[in-house]
Amino acid sequence: MNIEQITQPFTDIFPGDISNNPMQRNTPKVLFSTVKPAGFDGPKLIAFNQTLSEEIGLGSYKEKDLDFLVGNNLPDNVKTYATAYAGHQFGNWAGQLGDGRAILAGEITNKEGKRTEIQWKGAGATPYSRHADGRAVLRSSVREYLMSEAMHHLGVPTTRALSLAFTGEDVVRDIMYNGNPQLEKGAVVIRTAESFLRFGHFELMSAQQEYTTLQDLLDFTIENYYPEITTDGIQKYKDFFSTICIRTADLMTEWFRVGFVHGVMNTDNMSVLGLTIDYGPYSMMDEYDLNFTPNTTDLPGRRYAFGQQGQISQWNLWQLANALHPIIKDEKFLENTLNHYGTYFWEAHDKMLCRKFGFDELRDTDEEFFTNWQGLMQELQLDYTLFFNQLEQLQPESDIKALFENVSYVILTDQRIKKLEDFAKTYQERVSTNRISKEESLSLMKQSNPKFTLRNYLLYECIEEISNGKAEMLQKLTHALENPYEELYPEYSVKRPSAYDDTTGCSTLSCSS
Repeated sequence: MNIEQITQPFTDIFPGDISNNPMQRNTPKVLFSTVKPAGFDGPKLIAFNQTLSEEIGLGSYKEKDLDFLVGNNLPDNVKTYATAYAGHQFGNWAGQLGDGRAILAGEITNKEGKRTEIQWKGAGATPYSRHADGRAVLRSSVREYLMSEAMHHLGVPTTRALSLAFTGEDVVRDIMYNGNPQLEKGAVVIRTAESFLRFGHFELMSAQQEYTTLQDLLDFTIENYYPEITTDGIQKYKDFFSTICIRTADLMTEWFRVGFVHGVMNTDNMSVLGLTIDYGPYSMMDEYDLNFTPNTTDLPGRRYAFGQQGQISQWNLWQLANALHPIIKDEKFLENTLNHYGTYFWEAHDKMLCRKFGFDELRDTDEEFFTNWQGLMQELQLDYTLFFNQLEQLQPESDIKALFENVSYVILTDQRIKKLEDFAKTYQERVSTNRISKEESLSLMKQSNPKFTLRNYLLYECIEEISNGKAEMLQKLTHALENPYEELYPEYSVKRPSAYDDTTGCSTLSCSS
């Protein structure tokens, strides 16, 4: 790989702690601290994303590159560092946080001039590890590697994954935080993004009243990642905030489209580029439930439940607005922009649902249709992905029970079948008013509704296989997630087996996941 081309433009601009000290501590008035990866004696490659490597400009993998993939024996041009940020966690101000188990190598530029940041996750402690070890276990690393790539191929803005490797050491983790720590296999994943800048980076500088650095960070972000913003002065920062709001709303809409639940939408887990970032206790939707949260830490309040993600993203944007206020200094603008956020998001959300149902456009009567559909989905515990796959096959003469009985997590009684039949009739009446052909309607559905989503039980099984030295399921899942709008493996396009209903690390997850 072409790692000799990696550069550090971020650290060349902003104030940092260059003591190379991984011990946990506060680092006021700086945005980064230099820190070296821990180094591992017995690494072993599990997976390498050759396509991504070529795309970002690193080139082909060679056996000698394994050292770089786990942070060993780095060349002189790679100056590693971790960034400091703050954030609101579960609605409460948490103060200084930072890259607790993420270490940045820098960025690389490909032939087309596209810049990509490269970051290890699980390569050792940083000043921001908060008394933790900075390591990552196999299960969380596999989950991030596969799910970030799955989201990319679904068409959802996201960070991506370059490699996955065993470190050769064991790590102690208490997966459910219940006093039962166990040894687990350690791993490192390399993830990439145009930038890993978060709301929390801006919150930290604002909270510390480092307004000059805050403005410098704004200028850096706009210049490097928002080329569409060409205004000057305060208007430049207003346009930046408005664009973040739009990108965030569009991201939430995409999460709803594919049935993704992030599980821990703290402000430090929100990207200023509108990317899905930090794959922890996430889940793809099985049975439809607006109140579903995969994160046991989020119980009983369900702050980050599936149906709350639009509102929470707006709340998080309020916190970003507060952080930027010392620079923008226009409360009315910020309030108006945020008040408009809900209108924009729900219109985008409903237009997205129109595409999932094959409707030609959003009409006034569709809101009632969507509300009734949501109630039906929850009452009958219908599988979100499989429901739309079956709906694509609906014909006037269809046997409703036969069409939907394998996508419900409850027994379809005669009363429930009647409700499905009534829904099918209403749906077909609405489709019949389309101003587009049936073929165009079906095409909209097929483009919007994946055939394959990476469910937690599949990840659980894959992690178990990798732990036992097997790679067949990893290869099949990778192939499936790269082609999510095709049904390449029918055995993966089924409901979650009941055996996994209450399995720790599958149906129940924690922030340790």
